[in-house]
Amino acid sequence: MIARKASEELRERLETFAGAILVGPGDIGKSTLARQVADAWPAGAVHLDLGRIADRRRLSDPGAFFRAQAPHLVVVDQVHKMPEVLAVLKDVIEDNRSHGQRTGEFLLISSVSLNRLPGAEEHLARRISVMEIFAVAPDEAAEAGIELQQLWLRGGFPDSLTANSDLASVQWRDCLVDTYMDRDVPHLAPRVDPDVIRRLWTMLAYSSGDLLNSSRLSENLGVSPPTVSRHIGLLEDLGLVRLVEPWPADLPRRLTKSPRVYVRDTGLLHSLVEIGTTHDLLGHPSVGSSFRSLVVESLITAAPPSWKPYFFRTASGTQIDLVFARGNTVQVGVQIGLTGEPATGTGFHRACDALGISRRFVVRPDSGTDEDHPQDSTSVGLTDLVRRWRDLDR
Repeated sequence: MIARKASEELRERLETFAGAILVGPGDIGKSTLARQVADAWPAGAVHLDLGRIADRRRLSDPGAFFRAQAPHLVVVDQVHKMPEVLAVLKDVIEDNRSHGQRTGEFLLISSVSLNRLPGAEEHLARRISVMEIFAVAPDEAAEAGIELQQLWLRGGFPDSLTANSDLASVQWRDCLVDTYMDRDVPHLAPRVDPDVIRRLWTMLAYSSGDLLNSSRLSENLGVSPPTVSRHIGLLEDLGLVRLVEPWPADLPRRLTKSPRVYVRDTGLLHSLVEIGTTHDLLGHPSVGSSFRSLVVESLITAAPPSWKPYFFRTASGTQIDLVFARGNTVQVGVQIGLTGEPATGTGFHRACDALGISRRFVVRPDSGTDEDHPQDSTSVGLTDLVRRWRDLDR
């Protein structure tokens, strides 16, 4: 069992709000995390899985059912299968509040973002805390005795990461990819051809971290650029890709305006581009973009909520792979490389100087020791940097 950093945060949210909703890709560990927290809940818990017909029947009158469970914590898994129950929660929460119960009432679980649940934001606003659950992070894997190389190759889905062999991990991920195409895409977008989504996802895997070029993608797929944007939005809502926007700095030079698109889990990225072993990975043309994808996702998910991620790039090529801003000020600049060598040749330090960034990191795989380089940059392994990231300005 891999201990997740999110467990303590989830308990704190349930102690503060009427409930919480865990959002993240299917099979990422949401249900396991919810059960761990719910089983230790002082008032006890009631579990429903709306993927089961029998549990859906129990909600023929959801308001009456939910009211009857107080003061227990009600765990509703796969709430995206029956989103209409969300409309009932507002009144139930208000009724419970009138009887003295103000926190720890509901723990909901969804494999799609709230954008795909009709009326979710309206019904849950100020009552249910939204908490995204991510893949296993490098520091979580390290504490479980799993090396970064294995996490990088297999990705952060727990069953893939802890499989008995690389081959078993590949087979598990291939089945997961098929499940997304055969079940989740038709459920959320019944008029969309899953084969088109799969081809788009594969294209994004081969170019993970590149600037979004909707025109090129649309030509290759035979669909319009607006359709490409909608399809990417679907992959975003499933938690499978991430768009990182450029830093909107007001500098006297032409800046890139297109976002970068990353496949969020490197294990799924490797399945899509047919990488099965470490040997395959290290000799593959996508090895650099794969490692950048791992770093970007790991640091974004470990950063405090008030720190917003961007990248910085000018038309002349001066760039920073990842910057974090709080408010209108960029706080940290990160350059990513497999060797950890200083990135002066890429314009990294010139860009940091232009943005006034004093904290600069060159992040590499977990090997060697941290080194200070000229111009105040530090070469550091990813796992150690993730540990530092969790404590940023908290």
